[in-house]
Amino acid sequence: MGKSRMEAFSDGVIAIIITVMVLELTVPSGASWAALRQTVPALLTYVLSFSYLAIYWNNHHHMLHAIERVDGAALWANLHLLFWLSLVPFVTAWMGQNHFAAAPTTAYGAVLLLAAIAYHVLQQRLMVANGPGSRLRAAIGRDLKGRLSPMLYLIAIAAALLGARWLSYAVYVAVALIWLVPDRRIESTLAD
Repeated sequence: MGKSRMEAFSDGVIAIIITVMVLELTVPSGASWAALRQTVPALLTYVLSFSYLAIYWNNHHHMLHAIERVDGAALWANLHLLFWLSLVPFVTAWMGQNHFAAAPTTAYGAVLLLAAIAYHVLQQRLMVANGPGSRLRAAIGRDLKGRLSPMLYLIAIAAALLGARWLSYAVYVAVALIWLVPDRRIESTLAD
């Protein structure tokens, strides 16, 4: 079956997730810089989460352009990914409102880890659906960033559990920075 419905549905869901996330931001209860300072943790978490959602949307877009078809298992794998991404607004608000406390920071990392695993499952399923000679399979190669990210999330989760919440946040930022540049492997494969 074609990929257009999956792509359109995913685009819509991610747009809604971003909308929900921005609606969770609270306006400062004053017109001073001091009042704004109170919202800095929530704003920082929002920026980080928006970056993650943008990265997923961008890489999902590139991945779907490297395939010709999807199957039923790929549709379910895509929904699995969207489920974890739909929890990003919840953990974003929880972590931001509680100034990066251990439990919310751990939960944030768990959602990121499970979204990364779900993305990998979707990627694998799409490679199967498009056969051994697919452009996606050729583009993915060793997937160093895809293998490194879950390990870094586990380190961040452990750090949060041990009380090193700022280290956790720094690791989450580092992973986002690793992925900020769109996946050039797919772009270069499609250009060939």
